[in-house]
Amino acid sequence: MVDENDTNQTEQNPSDRPRRALVTGGSGFIGSHLVEHLLKNNTQVCVIDNLSTGRISNLASVIDQIEFIEADVDQGLEQINDDQPFDEIYHLAAAVGVDLVLSDPIRSIKTNIHQTDAVFEYALEHGSPATLIASSSEVYGKPGTSVFSEDDDLLFGPTSITRWSYAHAKAIDEHLALAYWHKHQLPTVICRFFNTVGPRQIGRYGMVLPRFVQAAMKNEPLSVFGDGTQTRCFCDGRDVIQALPQMIRSQECVGRVFNIGSDHPISIMDLAQSVIETLNSTSQIKLVAYSDAYQPGFEDLRHRKPDLDRVRSAINFEPKLSLTETIQDLAFEIQRDSVQGGV
Repeated sequence: MVDENDTNQTEQNPSDRPRRALVTGGSGFIGSHLVEHLLKNNTQVCVIDNLSTGRISNLASVIDQIEFIEADVDQGLEQINDDQPFDEIYHLAAAVGVDLVLSDPIRSIKTNIHQTDAVFEYALEHGSPATLIASSSEVYGKPGTSVFSEDDDLLFGPTSITRWSYAHAKAIDEHLALAYWHKHQLPTVICRFFNTVGPRQIGRYGMVLPRFVQAAMKNEPLSVFGDGTQTRCFCDGRDVIQALPQMIRSQECVGRVFNIGSDHPISIMDLAQSVIETLNSTSQIKLVAYSDAYQPGFEDLRHRKPDLDRVRSAINFEPKLSLTETIQDLAFEIQRDSVQGGV
């Protein structure tokens, strides 16, 4: 565990000017919470987002406090005012979601590799600010263990199965991050997110929890893919974003890979039942074969649970929000947006 005094020292800006951060994908559900958190902690924020999956409404309460650039990441980097350097870069922009990866793998692969390299090149040419990249638990592929540790071997499926293209692309991102650290001393931190959920997440691209909540609120069937016994660990994005500034500002985290999430597994069947009970819904649960939900040959992992020892040791990370709170808050937001005519 990092000594509290040491952590405080790493979070101080060495100059008298306010800390300045760049957040790519800052209008997404994780990115927008991070932007709000940074602003509350006296950090100036610039956001680059092409709004392909994020929503400008996520930033409505702070839009007049930030610099917002609507563009792909590589193009947005060219529009930044270079008079003020960044102290840190959070690269959250990505093509995510099973549906999106399967329907447009070319876009997904190019976005997740090319845009990440553009961020590193920009950082290298502009003072080498600390750079954090959002990776994914998908990087582990399909290992023979149910608990995933950062130094485990990775085992991917064949390239003929499209769903593994996302895992390959994210693995390349991690290799890039570590290569820039080792060759150029660009301080990089890699965070592998595990099933991050919460308010502002939408189910359009196959995200399971918002999909369940939306169906339950309409008393419609909740479609559970496979037999429902597969387990995942869900962590609220509002807990995750608390950890990211601590990590990017800690020397102990530089040049390392970290799992970020919850380590309390729940089956997808139990998740569906929990949503129904929490929202007092009359919905029923419907099992859907993977081949019908996605495509023939789709492979899913039976269990996915992160080993959190490394991140706990580095920054004393511990999620606080319960899954019930997340479900309730997500439902409240969906209801509010419906009343206001939001998407």
